[in-house]
Amino acid sequence: MLDYDGVAEGYDASRGGEARAAATVEAVERLLPTRTSALLDVACGTGIVTMHLERPGRTVLGVDRSRGMIDLASRRVPHRMMLGDATRLPIKSAKVDAVVLIWLLHLLDDAGPVLAEGARVLRAGGVLLTTVDKDEAAFSAESDVAAVTARMRHEHAIRASDRFERVVELAAGHGLRLVGDTTFAGSGQGWSPRQWREQIAEGHIHWSREADPARVTRLCRDLSSLPDQDVARPDPLYRLIALSS
Repeated sequence: MLDYDGVAEGYDASRGGEARAAATVEAVERLLPTRTSALLDVACGTGIVTMHLERPGRTVLGVDRSRGMIDLASRRVPHRMMLGDATRLPIKSAKVDAVVLIWLLHLLDDAGPVLAEGARVLRAGGVLLTTVDKDEAAFSAESDVAAVTARMRHEHAIRASDRFERVVELAAGHGLRLVGDTTFAGSGQGWSPRQWREQIAEGHIHWSREADPARVTRLCRDLSSLPDQDVARPDPLYRLIALSS
């Protein structure tokens, strides 16, 4: 798992910065009920998305387990950031109209406890928004990198904790059903073959960490043989869904 305390200050620059945050917020707003007055951003990170979700008449709160992230987020949204675990939210039951989970479920071994907590803190008729299939987002458009990594990725996707079908199934167990679906681009996040090879070799990619080391070595070799080593491939296309009671 990434040391989020250690990377907090440079995190936004490495993840698309304001452009990706703006695209995320636009997608969230498309799925939010118009009368959302209390919103909880779980795993809010640096608060770069959280701060843009504030609106007149809407109270926005953020929760993250990383002290470094919360310290940074508190500069953007003072007095509304809380240190806490997504499986034990520091919020009373039935207190918010919306729960937002952006790029969280794919990091977990089991999304169930987080979805259960999200459902617990939602008011009747509230909405839970979450990204799904995150590790496949980078390959939503065809490319040579997508082709080279396809087999290893697909083996992982079947078991991924944020797989769309699995998330919908788990949510149903807590009285939540699918009510909305949209996508948004990760502006400036298309990686080159060299960047993919470096990320995989350093163990930063979930599906490569689970694979046999010999297979990972062969994959890195195949990536290094692709043309245009420093040319970015298509931007990710992230999927965001809405679940409601």
